[in-house]
Parts: sequence; C-alpha cells; structure tokens
Amino acid sequence: MAGRERMASIDAAWLQMEEPANLMMITAVLWFDGAMDLERLRAVVHERLVERYPRFRQRVVPGPLGTLSWEDAPDFELDEHLSTLRVPESAGHAGLEALVGDWLGVPLERSRPLWHFHLVRGGPGGDVLLARLHHCIADGIALARVLLSLTDSVDADGAAEHTEEAREVTPAGETRPGWMRFARGARSALRKGAELVREPILAGDLMREGAKGAATLGKLLALPPDPRSPLRGPLGQRKVAAWSEPIELERVKAVGHTLGGTVNDVLLTAVTGSLRRYLASRDAPLEDVHALVPVNLRPLDVPVPRELGNRFGVVFLRLPIHLADPRRRLREVAKRMAHLKRSPEAVLMSSMLGFLGRTPAALERAVVDVLGTKASLVATNVPGPRQPVSLAGSRMKGLTFWVPQAGHVGLGVSLFSYAGQVTVGVAADASRVPDPGALVAAFQEELDALATLPP
Repeated sequence: MAGRERMASIDAAWLQMEEPANLMMITAVLWFDGAMDLERLRAVVHERLVERYPRFRQRVVPGPLGTLSWEDAPDFELDEHLSTLRVPESAGHAGLEALVGDWLGVPLERSRPLWHFHLVRGGPGGDVLLARLHHCIADGIALARVLLSLTDSVDADGAAEHTEEAREVTPAGETRPGWMRFARGARSALRKGAELVREPILAGDLMREGAKGAATLGKLLALPPDPRSPLRGPLGQRKVAAWSEPIELERVKAVGHTLGGTVNDVLLTAVTGSLRRYLASRDAPLEDVHALVPVNLRPLDVPVPRELGNRFGVVFLRLPIHLADPRRRLREVAKRMAHLKRSPEAVLMSSMLGFLGRTPAALERAVVDVLGTKASLVATNVPGPRQPVSLAGSRMKGLTFWVPQAGHVGLGVSLFSYAGQVTVGVAADASRVPDPGALVAAFQEELDALATLPP
C-alpha cells in the first residue's frame, strides 16, 4: 500500500514479544536544574525529534501474512505525546522513583506513534523528563543518542551552545563500555555475506570461521537455566524503579588503577557484589547468574540514521557471585569480559533476532522465553556526554536509562556516565525485586569496599 514501509524483521521481533507483564519499552529519566519551559521543550522535540526522525510521527499497522509496516499517523498531534505530571515536593526522591515505577508498567498506545514524554513537575531540585519509547523504533544505544541529540552543550558561563557535537553522544574515552566497543564499525552484520567489524574484537572473521560461529550458537542454546533465586520467577504487571545519586567517575578510575582493572571492570564487579549482597539478605544460594548484556553493532562515530531501527546483539555474561573476595571477583569479571570480546556471540544473537522477527509470534516468544531462562538480569552501560549539556534551556544534572527485560527476565541494571559521573539505576518486576533501592544501596556499599582494598 502506498505510504507504507515494511518494518524490518528485527524491529518486528521486539513488537511481537511484548506481553502485558513484560513491556518492550525503553525508559529514560532525565533530571534538571529548576523548572523547564514547556513551550521551549515542545519546540525542541518538534524540530529535533519529530521532524528529523520519521518514526516519531508514524504508527505501526498490520500487513498481509502477519507482516508489520510503518505509516504516517494521519492525525498526529505532538501534544498527545508530550504531557505534564506533578509530584508533591514532600514526595522527594522516593516519590519520584515510585512514579517512574508506576509508568514502567503502562503500555504505549498502539494506535499512535509508540513514544511518550512526561514532564514531571515538583521533583526534588528541579523538573524531570520521563521518556518512554518502544524498542521496535530503535535499540537502546540509538535511542540514547537520539535523546541526547535534543540537548545543547553548555559553555563556561553556563549558556547553551547548540553544536552538532552536542546533538550526538560524545564517546566517553575510557568510560565507553567494553561491549559498545565489541562491534563498533559493524555495518551489516550477517547480511549479504556479513561485512564484519574493523576492530579485532570478535573471534575472527565469521565467514572464515563459520564452524566456530555455529558451535557458539549451539553452546548458547545448550546453556543450562540460571539457578533458582529471588531474581527469577513469574512476572506481574507492577514494576518498581530506583537510582543512585551520581558517583564520581574519578573515584571508580582510582579503584581500577589500584586493583588493576578498567572502569568497566570495576562497575561490573560492583554490580556483581551488589547482587551477592542482595541474595545473601534473602537467604538465597550465592551461585553465579548470567546477565544479558546488549552489544552495539552500529558505528558511534557517524550519526544515527533517520530510519533508526535495531542494530545490536546480546552476550551472556556470567557474573561470579560465588566468589566472596572482591579482588578475585574483579579479576574474574575482567577475564570473562575479555573472553566475550573475542566471541561472535553478539553478532549471532543479532542475526537470530532478525530471523525470529520473520517467524510467527508464538514461535518467537517460545524461543525468547527459552533464552530468557538462561539469564537473571539485563545489564546495560551507556556513555553520555563528557561535558554538561542543557535541554530547552535547562541544565541537565543526570540521567538513568533502562532497556526492556525480554524473555521474562525481571531485573534490569543500568549504568549511565555523564559529565564525570555515573548513575546506577535498577528497574524490576515487583514480584522479583520489590525493593530496588536495596540493590542500589548494595552497589554503593560494594564500591566502598573495593575502594578500601590495598594495592
């Protein structure tokens, strides 16, 4: 039909796997100094989001033989996607977390373009922007870059300065997570013969080592389910969220320098230790669990394409929870991450998601559910700008960000670095982790413990 564009199979996969208790929605929380001008925000969103990226004014429509397509929404109104909420000042940080948790369980309206921004008034210290976007529009890394393209850099006098650099994520040097470097430069992985990455970060050329790739895929499917624990089990529709105060990256770097690990190693070790502390508090076995880690397959040094879409894979990172000694946990995390950097796992999983998007939804859901039994959480680490930015004239103080927990995984842990600080965020199903703030507190305790270790 004229005016319709067939949805890519990997994007369709994310729409088809959505269930009421497991929404395939990417959520970001951005907080600012003081109040934000709503009209100015509306103008920025119209110019830099709706006009630049067609998906934000398009809806999803069914096609023949179960296919899905994009078409311009005939009655698109920006105000239907940009609304205001208010929390009482007395609610504080906990009240804001409760509000975000409530919205984590609310699906986006399928008859409209699949995104919504809520400007939250009355939060502690200033306004907050809650952004909810469906994963079928694009992957989390791409959408983080899109959201940050709405911002302006801030000069030494605190004035906004609109530059192209401010409109894209600035790769954050050492703080760029390892799994985003895994496949930087991949252009069309496993498509038309697979032109692979320019950097030696996968286990050789997959076309040359196809048998190794097949063996890796077989190994993934043969992975035993993660052990029974409070982190795994049936999901409900109530979701909860919590996030930390910003943590100085220099402190994390200092720990890595002392103990012989990268920033990324230290952060992942703190996540591992926080899960160990949490499981111990619930009298659960202290056994290793897997984290599903998204891997970017799109170059970070070129703009996100207008058509957006999903270009990522995932790897299964086994977190060494069984190790009681923090130093040994750090060494083991670094070792396991190094192994994954040499693995074709991410590209193979991307290919699998694309294939599943062309299969009946029931089959896709069954395969995703099987893979989901092999992990207990989704862990993301996204680098933001190294310098302060503003949005619609309001200086951004921080940001936290979650991708959906596919495959009935009930816990998501995110790390977002911005302007020399990192924020850890936890989003969870209330049936699995009813007290996400306990995990945030345990993460900070674990960092403190790492910082006290001698060289």
